Amino acid sequence: VALALNAARLALKCLHKWMAPTEVCLPLVAFRGSGAVMPEPLGAVLIFSAWNFPFDLAIEPMIGAIAAGNVVVLKPSEMAAATSDLLALLIPRYLDNTAVRVVQGGPHQSSTLLRHKWDKIFFTGSARIGRIVMTAAAKHLTPVTLELGGKCPTIVDSMRNNRDLVVTSRRIAFGKWGLCNGQACVSPDYILVEEDYASSLINSLKKTITKFYGEDPSKSADLSRIVNQNHFSRLAKYLQNPSIANTIAYGGRHDEKRLYIQPTILLNPPLTSELMNEEIFGPLLSVITLKRIEDSIEFINSRPKPLVIYLFSNSKMLRERVKNETSSGSLTVNDTGVQFALDGLPFGGVGESG
Repeated sequence: VALALNAARLALKCLHKWMAPTEVCLPLVAFRGSGAVMPEPLGAVLIFSAWNFPFDLAIEPMIGAIAAGNVVVLKPSEMAAATSDLLALLIPRYLDNTAVRVVQGGPHQSSTLLRHKWDKIFFTGSARIGRIVMTAAAKHLTPVTLELGGKCPTIVDSMRNNRDLVVTSRRIAFGKWGLCNGQACVSPDYILVEEDYASSLINSLKKTITKFYGEDPSKSADLSRIVNQNHFSRLAKYLQNPSIANTIAYGGRHDEKRLYIQPTILLNPPLTSELMNEEIFGPLLSVITLKRIEDSIEFINSRPKPLVIYLFSNSKMLRERVKNETSSGSLTVNDTGVQFALDGLPFGGVGESG
């Protein structure tokens, strides 16, 4: 709720500035003339929100669309049914029904909406569904914003002292398991670390998990469950694969009845496995060892461009190299997840991450 409130306050504060024409310099041929770029509403905007942050990912895009003078049709995710019901109840009560409508339902309703012509479509979700949205929009030449995901790498440089390692472990743990138990597009997907430092990092992560969630994380009220049976089965399938199960360094327990999967650390799972080539979107965290931490740049560049790269390092040279030699939606240094909450920064991916 806080992020949506901040977005609303920012829009109220800056709306006059956003609406103002932007004057442009003209060439000599237009001497004594003037030119300006005039912002105008696009028209009717269709917003598909996701289930993992079902309130913020519905309300924030809606705030932007309304602030720009558009009318909105909001399609909340059916996988967050309680929030969808709440939005369908509150939005008609407090907002102009001629400007904002909520449409509930599943894939059938989404497909029906996509058959219509819109002036803008905003979609948050997986790359697979994003392709379906883009294909439908192309029939009407509708501009689309896709907020997707991917595999977010975390580079961990060797720390000079134990305090830095503890802080690093806690920030990785927050970004991975504290954000919906890994069910967030900005969650660290895998870690890149030098061979000699991997055991120290894994041991520190184990201690952090215990500190955050206790000796038995299944009893913790602070650890989310997997959203539904389908996603649980998908994640459990990873753990049941012998080539992956043999790399578990911590965790791996799961309970289908409670949709619980323990925070799990894997050391060097096969790079050709589905685990290392699909977005995990769950509590499994792979640790990949390298000869030199600089090799992480080549590793990242050999894969689709991520939504975010996390880098933990005190080396200015490494920070500059990662910034200049990789491409991602954002680069966050010595923290995780914070870029999502900073209103002053744009948020989004590049390439297949949106």
